[in-house]
Amino acid sequence: MDHSGMPGMESTASAVDTLGAVLFIGWAVAMWAAVAVLAVGNRKSVKPWMYKFAVGLIGVGVVGQIGHFQEHVAQAGYWIANPYSPAWMTPWADSLARGMGQVDPGKPALGMEILHLTGNFIFLAGLVGVAQITYRLAGQLKARKWAKMGVWMQGIHGIEHIVLTASVVMGASRAIGLSTWFGAIEPGPALVTYRVWWHFVANIVGTVILTLAVYHLWKERRAVKVKFGVPVHAEVATAPVAGSEDSSTSEREPVGRL
Repeated sequence: MDHSGMPGMESTASAVDTLGAVLFIGWAVAMWAAVAVLAVGNRKSVKPWMYKFAVGLIGVGVVGQIGHFQEHVAQAGYWIANPYSPAWMTPWADSLARGMGQVDPGKPALGMEILHLTGNFIFLAGLVGVAQITYRLAGQLKARKWAKMGVWMQGIHGIEHIVLTASVVMGASRAIGLSTWFGAIEPGPALVTYRVWWHFVANIVGTVILTLAVYHLWKERRAVKVKFGVPVHAEVATAPVAGSEDSSTSEREPVGRL
């Protein structure tokens, strides 16, 4: 999808565009470095710091996907208001794409493809973080099941973005992939419509899966903490004493608090 005709698109990148692109790519690299640390650590003796490390990775991944998803929501919203206009990106995404496009200024669509590829892999790293933090409880947690589902789905989505980016790098006149019907759809409203909504739906599904994975991880966090050797504090709650004349009379018994 050629974004070169989008409103507000500048032909040259500023220093801010360049800095933003470097930081965004650095964000993705740092997250996958963290994934590698967790993958190695999970195969050795467990350490409490790994739990906090994994939680941090997941949190950053969630923040990244919020930004990623809002971009697709904005694109879909723009399409609804302007169905026959060229594809559109938010100003901050436009800036990042310009910065990344400096890799090869002769390919106007390349920056946008690298941007979406990077955003997808930040999202995928967050899902892998959930899979890693639940690694020692495989088969026992709902969080892990949802995370594995998300890793598979976003992995396939990631391959799609790799193909789209690689096709532009290799000189294709437009990105080639499933979301462009392998180049069979000519540039114009039909291609914009198909690609905008294809990626919008894919991100809705992926975001729902991530939300469910994180939700179940929160509910199951006590079991995860125990496996990582993280102290789990207990608080006391009241329960009626059997045989008591006053049903409100109670004794204190421990209840797990996460």
